[in-house]
Amino acid sequence: MKNNRFKTLPQILAVPLTLALTAAWVPAAHAACLSDLDAAAMVANYMAKTPAATPEGLSREDGECSRTKFNKFLAQQIGATQVGYKAGLTNPAVQKRFNASAPVWGQLYAPMLLKDGATVDAKFGARPLFEADMLVRVSGAGINQARTPEDVLKNIDQVIPFIELPDLVVMAPPKLNGAAIAAINVGARLGVMGAPMAVQRTAAFSDALRDMVVVVKGDGAELDKGKGSDVLEHPLNAVVWLVQDLGSQGVALKKGDLISLGSFSKLMPPKPGLNVEVEYQGLPGNPVVKVSFR
Repeated sequence: MKNNRFKTLPQILAVPLTLALTAAWVPAAHAACLSDLDAAAMVANYMAKTPAATPEGLSREDGECSRTKFNKFLAQQIGATQVGYKAGLTNPAVQKRFNASAPVWGQLYAPMLLKDGATVDAKFGARPLFEADMLVRVSGAGINQARTPEDVLKNIDQVIPFIELPDLVVMAPPKLNGAAIAAINVGARLGVMGAPMAVQRTAAFSDALRDMVVVVKGDGAELDKGKGSDVLEHPLNAVVWLVQDLGSQGVALKKGDLISLGSFSKLMPPKPGLNVEVEYQGLPGNPVVKVSFR
């Protein structure tokens, strides 16, 4: 009898993801890039908001290869084009939590991005969480030569307050490491965007991004806070890292791309009835972004 695990890609694409939900994925003794069937099954769990098998023992290359397959099937299922990237594990505290030594990245799609004040199910994913984040918007191809925060500032035109709503997806999140985080597209699920701020291409604005205090409140009580410098010593260094890592793989950022910079707070679980707001103290106007959970 032939082993169905080794189906060709056309055959796999013909299999509804609802059927993949019933396929038990058992990590191979020798870890490697997820097979097409394994990646399709993981996306099926993602779509159903049920925990997927936890990939273990992946090398960095395995994680990147698995991310490519995961995104191929995810884009098919949500029927949307990519609108940007998510830089993850850019905060040393988050790296420590996931036993990682370097950032990773994932892809963002239009349906993931919600408007300020959105109300979201507390169970919006298999392993739902929320955190303080920030988006920037690319204004030109010169971003791909950026090597400093000042270079980045010349090639972005918006800074956007952002509450990210990631989903760790898997059955055993404590077993995730950097490569596995990459494999699950860095947990990209949803995020709430505040009002865009026009970029000021000045040293003072760059300093404000580095020195800002990001305060997370739930129902008016402080839940956590961090500083801009918690992300790679300057939040725009997340973009510097991203353009270099993408460039090593022959990928370039383009005008209009949105980039999620990473965590300014700890990851926290949502609860029904919780109203969350994040304030960016030290930026012009101390902007705020809000989300409510039902």
